[in-house]
Amino acid sequence: MNEIVLYFALKYKGQFDAIYQALKEKEPVDTVLQQELLARLKSRYVTILDDDYPERLKTMTCPPFVLFYYGDLSLANNHTISVIGMRNCSDYGRQVTQQLVGELVKEDLTIVSGMAIGIDGIAHETAMEQGGHTIAVLGGGIDCPYPKRHKYLYEAIKANHLVVSEYPFDNMPRRDGFPKRNRIIAGLGETVLVTEANLRSGTMITVGFALEYGKDIFAVPGRLDDAPGCNFLISQGAILVQDVSDIIERYCFHD
Repeated sequence: MNEIVLYFALKYKGQFDAIYQALKEKEPVDTVLQQELLARLKSRYVTILDDDYPERLKTMTCPPFVLFYYGDLSLANNHTISVIGMRNCSDYGRQVTQQLVGELVKEDLTIVSGMAIGIDGIAHETAMEQGGHTIAVLGGGIDCPYPKRHKYLYEAIKANHLVVSEYPFDNMPRRDGFPKRNRIIAGLGETVLVTEANLRSGTMITVGFALEYGKDIFAVPGRLDDAPGCNFLISQGAILVQDVSDIIERYCFHD
């Protein structure tokens, strides 16, 4: 059954609805195409039927049938926190992200983010610079580092940490791939930290998934002339973060 799930994930390029329909309707397997697709596969993979499939993803809505990855899959079972925020971040957003991520990795937390420009990239970079671990969730194919300017980041995470995607090969991201990626970011983190955000953004989509999964949201307060997303989240019940202890003391990550 694992091979059949993998076949449809490859055939339909990781698109959840198409894979689901193929399995539901018991679409026959084209063995010639199956071998061709397997020959193209460079990355490692884990199906939802495998014992080492990340447990946290099993509890989310529409978990990926197959997770394609490079690196150390066991990092997904570490204590994790998803760190998310704006692409066009301010100097303040950069500073607080670097400060908090640097302190979080000292508490042995693995940083999950989406490898985008801005807060995501800063979170990944800081985690690695401070000797911690990080997980990058891609919105396109596992062999397609995006954005291109983050190819160096992709290679570093791929070699020493963990890069995952529900999409195989080098397929470029589709517009709907990023919201779908965000559900995985929310799913892999035990909780979510927002360091800077706009009201209408991919960050807020990730927050919505995390709330759906019953996870706490932590937010750094913004200044009056900053992007208003974090202050809005705090007004709606997110936990205000002024220091890393606000996260660690509220949310016990230690075994």
